[in-house]
Amino acid sequence: MYIDFGTVTPQQAYFTMTQTIIPRPIAWIVSENTNGSINLAPFSYFNAVSSNPPLVMISAGIKPGGVAKDTLNNIRQRKDFVLHIVSLEQLDAMNQSSANLPSGESEVEMLGLETVALEGSRLPRLADAKVAFACRLYDIHYIGSDPQALILGQVEGLYVDDSVVGKDDKGRTKILAERINPIGRLGANEYVTFGERLSRDRPK
Repeated sequence: MYIDFGTVTPQQAYFTMTQTIIPRPIAWIVSENTNGSINLAPFSYFNAVSSNPPLVMISAGIKPGGVAKDTLNNIRQRKDFVLHIVSLEQLDAMNQSSANLPSGESEVEMLGLETVALEGSRLPRLADAKVAFACRLYDIHYIGSDPQALILGQVEGLYVDDSVVGKDDKGRTKILAERINPIGRLGANEYVTFGERLSRDRPK
């Protein structure tokens, strides 16, 4: 089967891409609403961009009705956010946080999630997070007619839970992926767990 993207609708392109660009990591973003409450939303159009400067990218579309997502508005106004890597234990709460709440309502409060202070950030992190990045807005690029916003965030600090920190066979500090137990996004309503870990030496 060959799909000519010049002949499909934007919705068809979205469904096709999300079912084939897999698995995708999930960024669970804390930002501050204009009323001071805490917004929490997941994004699977997300990845690292560079390490110098240390940048991450999330892609935010629009809500049903054609208005910008709260996360985009909050980051645009407040200039900062906290990015969590979602663990399997957080799957249900993460999924519930994707609900379309009225602007200004807090998903954290709705779900009864606990937050704690994050060093290097004025915003809190989720208390049960294994990984949380303190980020500052670096730039926003708008793409397409809808438009889609590519939000670039500069990492200013990183929290890693002690339970996922170990040593490699040379005694060096290593973040243990299996203890983070991250989930990935597939198409539609499907996710994937960490599964089997494989290793290959890079060619010299």
